[in-house]
Amino acid sequence: MPSSQAKLAALKFVAGFHRESTKYAEEGKWYDGDRVRFREGKPENLRGYEKLINAQIVGTPRDLITWANNDTQRLLASGTEQRLYIVYGDTQYDVTPIASVVSIAAGVNGNFNTSIGSPLIEVSLTNHNTSVGDWIFFTSTSINGFGGATNFAASSFGGPVYAVASVSGVNHFYISVASVAASTETNMGVGTANFYINTQQTTNIQGLGYGAGPYNAGVSTTGARAWNRPASSSNITFMASQWSLDNWGEDLLAVRRGGPLYYWDADASSVPARAVIVTAAPAKINSIVASPNDRHVLALGTYEYGTSVFNPLLVRWCDQEDFFNWTPSVSSTSGEINLLDGTMIIGGVRSRNVIHVWTDKALYGFQYVGPPYIFNMQQLGTNCGLIGPHAAITVDGVTYWMGDNNFYRFSGRVEKLNCTVRRYLYDSFNMNQKDKVYAGYNSEFNEIIWLYPSSNALEPNRYVVYNTLEDHWVYGTSFYTTFQDMDVFDNTIATGKTGNGNPMYYWNNEPVSVFNGDNQPLTSYLESADFDIEDGNKLMFMDKIIPDYDIENGALKFSIKTKLYPNSDYVEKGPYTIGSNTKKIDIRSRGRQAAIRVSTSDDDVSWRWGSIRLAIQPDGDR
Repeated sequence: MPSSQAKLAALKFVAGFHRESTKYAEEGKWYDGDRVRFREGKPENLRGYEKLINAQIVGTPRDLITWANNDTQRLLASGTEQRLYIVYGDTQYDVTPIASVVSIAAGVNGNFNTSIGSPLIEVSLTNHNTSVGDWIFFTSTSINGFGGATNFAASSFGGPVYAVASVSGVNHFYISVASVAASTETNMGVGTANFYINTQQTTNIQGLGYGAGPYNAGVSTTGARAWNRPASSSNITFMASQWSLDNWGEDLLAVRRGGPLYYWDADASSVPARAVIVTAAPAKINSIVASPNDRHVLALGTYEYGTSVFNPLLVRWCDQEDFFNWTPSVSSTSGEINLLDGTMIIGGVRSRNVIHVWTDKALYGFQYVGPPYIFNMQQLGTNCGLIGPHAAITVDGVTYWMGDNNFYRFSGRVEKLNCTVRRYLYDSFNMNQKDKVYAGYNSEFNEIIWLYPSSNALEPNRYVVYNTLEDHWVYGTSFYTTFQDMDVFDNTIATGKTGNGNPMYYWNNEPVSVFNGDNQPLTSYLESADFDIEDGNKLMFMDKIIPDYDIENGALKFSIKTKLYPNSDYVEKGPYTIGSNTKKIDIRSRGRQAAIRVSTSDDDVSWRWGSIRLAIQPDGDR
C-alpha cells in the first residue's frame, strides 16, 4: 500500500520495566533496558561516575556510611575483609584495629632472616597466630641484608604495611618487600610487630567435604552418601566478612560480623587515630544499630549477659549515653531480649521513633519507653525476613527491604511491594551470596536501589531500583558494592571496581553533566514489549519514524523488530542513527507484532525521550 495511507500513531508505554510475563503479554510496557530511569513517566539515560579520591581501597567494602563532624567536615567510613577506612577531608586513612603488638628481639622471642636474591623476609616469632593474607606493620625495626642496614618500619599510618605471604608452622611466617636481599642474614633485628585484626574471606563458601552436614546426610557425586563419602551439598555456609557501621555523633562505631565492638574517636588528633576495641562490650556481635534519640547502641546477635553463650536471636543494648557499660543494674538502662521467630537476626535499621530488626523470618520493632522496661519490643510481621544485613533502608519514615523472594515496606503495617521485575530478578539471583545485597537511596530521583549478585556472580553486578514517588521499577548492570545518598557529599557515593583486576575506589555517582564512566563511554539501552494492531488479527506495515527527544553530545540508535507470532524470531530493521538534526527516518517494516529498541554507546551523550510516533497501517498477509 502507498505510504500516504499510513497514519501516524503515538506509541505509549507504561513507565518502568515489566518482566512478570512474556514480551507479548506485556504489551504497552517497557520490557528491558540498562542504565536508564524514568522521570515523569519518560525514559532517560543515567549520568556517569568519577573517582571521589584517587586512593585505592584494599579489599571489598561491605558497608559504607557518611556523616559530618562537629566542625562540619565531611566523613566517610568503609569496611572490607582486610581494612577499616576513614575518609577525612579528602584523604583516606587506614584505621584498622590492631589485634596485638609484639616486641621481637633476636635471641629472646624471635628474629628476622633474609636470603640472597629473595624479596622474602622470614619472621621468626613464637606462636605468631597469623595466617596468609593477614597484615602487619613494624615500628623501630632495622635489619641487614639489603645492601646495608634497611629500615622497613612504618608509622601508624603511612605504611608500609605488609601482607603475610606464607606461613611455616606456628613460629615462622614470611613477608615480601619491594627489593631483593643482597646477602643472606640470620638471627637479626629488634623491633615491634603490629598485627591487624585477621583478614577474613570475601566470598560465602558452601560447606562441603567429609565433615560437612549431619552424619550420613546428603549425597555425593556417586550416589547415596555413605559415612566415608564427602557431601556434595550442605546447609553449612562459611560466611564472608561483613561490617556494620554507625556514627555516634561525630564518632564511629564498627563491628565486623562475629567480632567485638570498635570505636573511632573523631577528636583523637588532627590525624585520625586507629579504631580501638570496646573491651566492656560483648566480645562477639553480628551487627549494631545506634539509636540516636535515646542514645543506646543495640547489639544484634551476641553473647547473653554474664555468659559465653552466643545467641543469634539476642538483642542487647548498652547503658544510655554510654557504650562502655553493658551491665544491667538499677543504675543502668542496659538490657537484653530474645527474639523468637526465626533462627538468627539478619540486620536492623533505625526509623523515626523505632528500630526495625529482622530475623530470617520476621520483622520486629524496638521503641524506647524508658525505665523500667527501656525498650518496648513488638513483632510487626512474619514471613517477611531480610535477605542480607544491608538489604533494608528507611526513607521518610517508611522502611523498605528485600526478602528471599519478595520486596516489602513498612509504613504502619507490612506490605508486599508490587515488583514488576520480581520473577526476572529472583530467577537470576545467586542465593549463595545473598547477604551481599546492599540497599541505598538516591534522594535526587526518589529511588531506592538494591545492589545484588546475579546468577553465578560472587559480587553485586546488577541493581534493581524502586521509584517511591512514581511507583515503578527498573534494573541494570552495576559494579558497585555499597551505596550512600548525597546528604553529606555533593553526589551519591558508591564503592566498586570497574572490572576484574582493577583497583577498588570510592565513586561520585551521577555528578551533574558527567555522562561517562571514569572518562570511558557508557552504554544504555531501552526495549519495549511487543505491540500490535487489532489484537494481532492483522499484519501491520510501518514506513516512517518521527522521533521526539532531547539529546546532547551524540546520537541514539533506533531499531524496530517484527515477527509473525509470539514465538517466532525477530526480523530487525536498523539500527538507524538519530542525531540532533534528525526529523524523520524512512523505513519499511512488516509484521504481526513489533518492538522498538533505543540505545547509545557514545561518549558523554545525554538523552531523554519524549514521544515515539510511527507511520503504521494494516497490511495484507504476504
